[in-house]
Amino acid sequence: MPAAEESYGVNKVVDNICQLSPDLLTEACQHILTFLQGQTRGVDSAEISDRFQRAGVRLDHEALQNMIRFLMLSFRSAGKSGLSGDDLVSRLVEGSNKWPKASLQVLHRLWSEHGASVHAQQEVQAMLSIGQLVDLQWKLGMAVSSDTCRSLNSPYVSLLLKIVEPSGQICHRSFEMTIPQFQNFHKQFKEMAAVMETV
Repeated sequence: MPAAEESYGVNKVVDNICQLSPDLLTEACQHILTFLQGQTRGVDSAEISDRFQRAGVRLDHEALQNMIRFLMLSFRSAGKSGLSGDDLVSRLVEGSNKWPKASLQVLHRLWSEHGASVHAQQEVQAMLSIGQLVDLQWKLGMAVSSDTCRSLNSPYVSLLLKIVEPSGQICHRSFEMTIPQFQNFHKQFKEMAAVMETV
């Protein structure tokens, strides 16, 4: 039964891909391939959604996310396996018999052009599988009391980190530090920046 459910999910994604003109599919795939080649920090699904809507293609958020994940997984898997354009198309057809010829031609052409770069980037990422810091926001606050102390009056720094995980997902991490902790954190960041400039 799970295989049937998986096949249904793939066919549903392929049905949504069938709604796209070759140009729209090319544009969406280029966003994904650009990310997989390490040229962008992530795949902007909102931008892809806006482009689809301007072209008259209506997909709900979940369907769009499933399509992006499916294409990203297909390209990432092909990159890890070192597949050719023909091999990628064969695997896609094995997964679903609903693929239109025009879509398969687009995927074959794009993979033939970008597959080697994706494969090379994935080898690098395998060695360095860590998240990438995209944004850091901070604010200064004052803790005035706590459960154990009525008059705390202690300053703190609240940090919000925006990180792109190796999978491409963007996550947020937040934490608080005392002023001395933040000063030490700042010092360590300066040291890291100085070291990175020498590389």
